[in-house]
Amino acid sequence: MSWKTLDDMDFAGKTALVRVDINVPVDASGAVTDTTRIDAVLPTIRDITAAGGKVVLLAHFGRPKGKVVPEMSLRQVLPALSAALGRPVGFAEDCIGAPAKQAVAATPDGEVLLLENTRFHAGEEKNDPQLAAALAALGDIYVNDAFSAAHRAHASTEGLAHLLPSCAGRLMAAELSALDAALGNPQRPVVAVVGGAKVSTKLDLLGNLVSKVDYLVIGGGMANTFLAAQGQPVGKSLCEHDLADTAREILLKAGDVGCTIVLPVDLVVARDFKAHAAHEVVATCPDDAMILDAGPESVAAICAIFEEAETLIWNGPLGAFELEPFDAATNAAARRAAELTRDGKLVSVAGGGDTVAALNKAGAAAAFTYISTAGGAFLEWMEGKELPGVAALEA
Repeated sequence: MSWKTLDDMDFAGKTALVRVDINVPVDASGAVTDTTRIDAVLPTIRDITAAGGKVVLLAHFGRPKGKVVPEMSLRQVLPALSAALGRPVGFAEDCIGAPAKQAVAATPDGEVLLLENTRFHAGEEKNDPQLAAALAALGDIYVNDAFSAAHRAHASTEGLAHLLPSCAGRLMAAELSALDAALGNPQRPVVAVVGGAKVSTKLDLLGNLVSKVDYLVIGGGMANTFLAAQGQPVGKSLCEHDLADTAREILLKAGDVGCTIVLPVDLVVARDFKAHAAHEVVATCPDDAMILDAGPESVAAICAIFEEAETLIWNGPLGAFELEPFDAATNAAARRAAELTRDGKLVSVAGGGDTVAALNKAGAAAAFTYISTAGGAFLEWMEGKELPGVAALEA
C-alpha cells in the first residue's frame, strides 16, 4: 500500500481538512448516545493540532439527500465532540462558501472547527468536481480518517483527495494496515469465517475468499444452503434452495484452488425459533425442525483449524446468536480465537454489524487483533472491490 500517513506531512501553520465519520446515534433530545466514532478520530485530531495545524472537520450526518434538514445538522454533535476532545470546537453553518471561509479564517492554528453536514449539498454524493474544489479552497492538506465511508466516491471522500496533498489519518491507517495483514499479505494458513442468514447477500464475498484463504468456514443460514446443495435435508430451516447451483459452483471453485470449505458436521435443531426452545443435537435435520446452530463436533473442528491457522478473518455468526442457547457455537469459536490471539498465535480481524455484536456478546471482541466498525466498506474490501476513498489516497 502506497498511501501516506500523518507522519509524512508537515502540519505546522497549515489547515488540514479532515474527513471523519461522526454519524453517531442521537436521542429525541438531540444528545449523542454512543461516542464510539467520535472517540475513534481523536488521535488524528490531537496529533495534527499538536503539530501546529488547524483541524477543519468534514463529515456527513444521516441522509438529507442534498437538502438542508435541520434535524440532521452536525451542530447537535458539537457538545459530545467538544467534551471528548476536552476543548471547545468551532462550528460553521455551511461546509463551503462565505460561512465556511470566515469560520476557517477565524480559527487559530492548533484549534478545531467542525463544518456543517457535507450531504446538505447534492454535489457531495454525486462527487461533483465544483463542490470538491470549493472544499479544497478551505485547506492545505487533506486527511481521510473515515474508512467507513471509503467505499463511496463522494466529493469529500474521493474528489477532494485529488486536489490537495493527501494522507490517511490514524484510524484509516490502522484499518488499512490490519486489513492488509489479514488478506493483502497474510501469514498462512488463513481461515475465514463467514456466517449470516443468506448466501445471496454474500456471493461476491464467498467468490473472492475461496481464492484468497486456505479454509473457509461457512455458518448460519448460509450453511443450510450449502448443505441442501449437497443433498442433505434441512427441514424447515432458513435456506435458499434456488441458489443450490451457485453453492455447488463455489464448492467446485474451492476444490480447484485448494481452499477447504468447512460446513457443520452436526446440527443443533429446534421446532420453534425462540430463545430456550426445546432443542437437540443431530447429524441430520428432521423434516419438522430447523437448524439454529452448529453442534459441538463442528465447533471442535473449527477450533482445531484456528489452532493451525496464523490469520483469521471473521464476518457473521455461526448460528442464531441472538437467541440462547443458539449462540453456543459462535461464543465457543470466538472465545477460542480470542485466546489464541491473546497468546500471540493468531492475527484476528473481524467486521460487520452482526459480527461485532456477536463477538461482544461472547466477550471476545477486546482480544481480537482488530475489529472493524466500517460495515459496508469492510464487506466491500473482503469482496475484493476497490474502495474509491482508499484508491484516491494511493493515487
